[in-house]
Amino acid sequence: NMLVNECEKTGNVDIKLNGSITNITKKDFGFEVQTANHISYTCNSLVIATGGPSIPKMGASSFGYDVARQFGLSVITPKPALVPFTLNESQLEKLKSISGVALNVVASCNEAKFEEAMLFTHRGLSGPAILQISSYWRDGDNIILDLVPNIDLVNELKNKRALFPKQEIHNVIGHFMPRSVSEFICKELGYKGKIADFSNSMIDEINEKLKNWIVKPNGTEGFRTAEVTLGGVDTNELSSKTFETKKVKDLYFIGEVIDVTGWLGGYNFQWAWSSGNAAGQFV
Repeated sequence: NMLVNECEKTGNVDIKLNGSITNITKKDFGFEVQTANHISYTCNSLVIATGGPSIPKMGASSFGYDVARQFGLSVITPKPALVPFTLNESQLEKLKSISGVALNVVASCNEAKFEEAMLFTHRGLSGPAILQISSYWRDGDNIILDLVPNIDLVNELKNKRALFPKQEIHNVIGHFMPRSVSEFICKELGYKGKIADFSNSMIDEINEKLKNWIVKPNGTEGFRTAEVTLGGVDTNELSSKTFETKKVKDLYFIGEVIDVTGWLGGYNFQWAWSSGNAAGQFV
């Protein structure tokens, strides 16, 4: 509503809906845009603000990339970003008991790391930490998870051993994460018995496992659920001041259709508004 109201204030913005574009032609005076309902529009400047292919059920498509390629611009291969990971069937079968459970983690991959919530799902892993790190993950990479961030686990386990020697190990670890997750981990790693039975070296091993839990996704949920898109129109093709293409005068690209991807938290909206505002000063 805010954007529509701003358009109405100018008195000269005409919004046309349900008019698929079938062809764009560069003319001496600017551009001619033809639509599927046989109506053509002419303009001095043309701004492509069509986004990427993320969440196609909302109308997203690769249209902007097709326009870029039509005019000889380089397009960095689009990939889903800010997207949940999927796991293979054997991994999912093991994780079935904790599907729907969330915990705070530090997720790391390719020198990037994020400390936020992670959610076990019936398809794999999700939650803010996973969405964030997905932008840095590539096929075949491992994800390293610190399941007990900001906790000196070695010291804590030794203290629990001294104070509560008869407590079962999964209950002890359950002080630092959801109990269902601690039970799953202890079963997966073969840890059982009372904390008193765990030597210092075994506690060191537990610490290492929980601070560096390795997961290898088999993929992501794809553009269907990806909040944004990695890749897009190569930034080298555009003026960083005006967003006009260097090869075609009066042709502009703004927002997510460009190869710029932000974190969660409104950064991608900010990029869309800011790049649009910058181009708007020159069109």
